[in-house]
Amino acid sequence: MATASGIEKKVILAPQAAQGTVAVAALATARYLRRVTASFALSKETFQSNEMRADRQIGDMRHGIQLYDGTISGELSPLTYSLLMAGILRKVWVAAAAGGADIDVAAAVTTGNSGTFTSAATATFITDGLKVGDVIRWTGWTTTGAGNNDRNFLITALTELIMTGTMLDGSPVIAKIAGDSVTPTGIGFKLWTPALAHTEDWFSIEEYFSDLDLSEVTWDMKPNTMAIKLPASGMATIDFGMMGLSQNRLVAGTSPYFTSVVAATTTGILAAVNGAVYVAGTKIAVITGLDFDVAAGLTSEGVVGSNVRPDLFDGRIQVKGNVSCFFESATMRDYFVDETEVSIICAFTEGTGVAATDGVMSFVMPRVKMGGYSRDDGEKGIIQTMPFVALFNTAGDDGTTCTVNSLATTLSIQDSDVIT
Repeated sequence: MATASGIEKKVILAPQAAQGTVAVAALATARYLRRVTASFALSKETFQSNEMRADRQIGDMRHGIQLYDGTISGELSPLTYSLLMAGILRKVWVAAAAGGADIDVAAAVTTGNSGTFTSAATATFITDGLKVGDVIRWTGWTTTGAGNNDRNFLITALTELIMTGTMLDGSPVIAKIAGDSVTPTGIGFKLWTPALAHTEDWFSIEEYFSDLDLSEVTWDMKPNTMAIKLPASGMATIDFGMMGLSQNRLVAGTSPYFTSVVAATTTGILAAVNGAVYVAGTKIAVITGLDFDVAAGLTSEGVVGSNVRPDLFDGRIQVKGNVSCFFESATMRDYFVDETEVSIICAFTEGTGVAATDGVMSFVMPRVKMGGYSRDDGEKGIIQTMPFVALFNTAGDDGTTCTVNSLATTLSIQDSDVIT
């Protein structure tokens, strides 16, 4: 008798056209999903009789509302989880902004792999839509400045004429006087929690047990939580908590349900050793860990006459996390003591950060407050840990009327490999 093996199970994620109808079997955008683990299960509320009985026993138990929930755990990589990220932030991905060509931009080195690109008069970086936290690539540099082309550059400060940041490959900006016609272009697509025009995405998910030729398809699903962990040593991870309304058990011999499935992504897995973390615009070189959670606040209630929840209702999107680093000054502590609002920017690459080979993802929380502070002890470097909450950045703009260098959002994400 065959027994199902986890290594033989395939997970397929398929966007639905609307709530209430499973995605069509021949859907061209259904995709095999990479995972560490993924599980979805039917559970039910149960009710037990409280009737007083002379026989001193329980007379009945009934099933109530059905619950279809699950979890997806994986290692963070570009493109792989872009559909679920859009679902939880309630927005479609938007092409990253590009600046115009200018001939009066000079490149200069500041410290380490940081540097500036300064226009004498003609650049309009902010008006063009570029933001702090964007990862861009320059083109057009010639002769001694050619080494600035096609490298992942993280913007950490921005005005109309001056772009400050760091090369994510660890090599310095190459100094070059103005004169070349150069262009900064944001890579891939961006996503953020919008202030208006929120989308509503529903998904069908199939678990196909290929060694049994048997499937379970859960539909009317939404991501309710997203947790990203960026340890100092090890792979970056991502976990989604899913809520759903309906499920169909397919009998053996009729599986799989989805018949035209796109191959799983092949992008590299991100690791915190390849990247940079900035707090309040300053690079923190002694970070020992960073994690944050996104909660969509989904709720649902049962109704009389049905054992299925009728809908999933959106709540406020909440973002909170923890940052830990070696204790080397009072700066991080005082962000908590003084209730100082700061930004957190983190960007990570698949490898060394060279644009020709490495994808990149960045996460920007433009307005953050520390909610606590603690230090450990022992015969080692002392580590300080600060829980934080990300807030709506009321000083930003929505990305269409570019007047400032940050977005009006709680969290924005950039992914080099999203193309549509």
